[in-house]
Amino acid sequence: MGADLIHLLNTYGTQFLSSYWVSLRIALIAFAGGFLLGTLLTVARVSPIPPLRGAVNVFVETFRNAPVLCVLIFIVYALPDLGIVIDYEPSVIIALVLVSSAFACDNLRTGINTIDAGQIEAARALGMGFSSIVGSIVLPQAFRSVIQPMVTLFISVVISSSAGSLVPLAHKELTGLVADINNHEAMGMVTFLIASLLYVFTGLIIAFFGRKVERRLAIWR
Repeated sequence: MGADLIHLLNTYGTQFLSSYWVSLRIALIAFAGGFLLGTLLTVARVSPIPPLRGAVNVFVETFRNAPVLCVLIFIVYALPDLGIVIDYEPSVIIALVLVSSAFACDNLRTGINTIDAGQIEAARALGMGFSSIVGSIVLPQAFRSVIQPMVTLFISVVISSSAGSLVPLAHKELTGLVADINNHEAMGMVTFLIASLLYVFTGLIIAFFGRKVERRLAIWR
């Protein structure tokens, strides 16, 4: 196994690093997009407009329970029948954004539920409007209280970026590279071990910085 590992690193080391970066890039863009969309969905979910709240609830329940793979297959293979053709990498990112935004919205709603209702009532008594209350009181506190759930979501997005292996990306992500190598080399255990270690390493780094951010924000409270 040691000889196989050395052979793989010598032969495919550069490709592993390149594919690892592709996976990270997809995950970073998707998480940022999902976080932003999830924030907008959260604002709509607590708005005083019932139809808007209902539409957001339908969106969240749909994509919170939809596997990333199913969403990706729909985007790649069903949308072209409707005349909508999207490149493969953006398709993976869109699928991850849709699913992660639903979970981000749920996380933020949980954070909002921890806020003392008296603060909202006091803000209303001072004449503050909905947008001011949400922007100045609700969201800042909600963000601070959901650091760990958002860190967990980020790690989940990194892992779910492996769904990109199921479509022909121009630049292969990590799991796609492993599958490609295994078509030429009979070393499945070693290649998947390398990919698994890279995913674990990434998760540990994200969790480490997440704890540091959480401690820093706890000092500022």
